[in-house]
Parts: sequence; C-alpha cells; structure tokens
Amino acid sequence: MLEPVHYLALLERKPGGLDHGRPFANWDLPECFALLRARQEGRFGFDGTREYIKVLRLLEHHSLRELHTAIERALRCNALTRDALAQFLIPQPDWRQTTFPLDGREHLRQVRVTSTDVAVYRELLPVGGSS
Repeated sequence: MLEPVHYLALLERKPGGLDHGRPFANWDLPECFALLRARQEGRFGFDGTREYIKVLRLLEHHSLRELHTAIERALRCNALTRDALAQFLIPQPDWRQTTFPLDGREHLRQVRVTSTDVAVYRELLPVGGSS
C-alpha cells in the first residue's frame, strides 16, 4: 500500500500527479478537502491546484483530523490559501485562563480601570436628535 503523504513533496513539481498518480488514486479524504480544492481552483485556476497541494503538505506535520478541522473552519470564513488555513492549526490557549503578570511592571500596579458610563457618548450627538 502506497502512503500518499510520502509523495506530497513530489506533487509540487508535478501537480498533475494529484489526479493521475497511483499513490493518490484511492486516497479517502473527508469531503471538505474536495470542497476546498474546488473553491481554490475556482478562484485561482491552475494555481488553485498548487495551493491545494500546499494544504495537503500540512499533513506532513499535522494529523488528518487536525487538518480536517482546520479546513472546515477555513471554509466557513472563506480562507482559501495555505497560509490562511495554517493559522487554524496553531494551538490557541483559552484566553479566559490567561493572566497578565505584573512581575517587573510595578508601575502598572497603580493603574485602575473604571467602568465606562456609555451615556456620556450622547453628548457627541448633534442637539435635537441622532446622527
């Protein structure tokens, strides 16, 4: 059994191999991969095939499950390039569990942020109504 991932680097030089190469003949990828390729080729023409191959090369460093999830997220926001899609593969820590350490920033310990009274923004409106 030929492992398609081992042949991905060759596809960058010979993109036609994606449709005609034996290693890729029975490669069972999730449906979103085909949708991504169709959108890339629709937008970029033949360069879309090359961009799709760059996306497939992400399988050299990421699991199929991770790339599948990233492609689904990218398709939702129409991020069709490899670089845009790769942003969804970067681990994102839960921001609610992060803190901003004040070590070495003693001058910030005196800073106090008060709640904003949004009613004061009415003063920016012209007299007698809105906009």
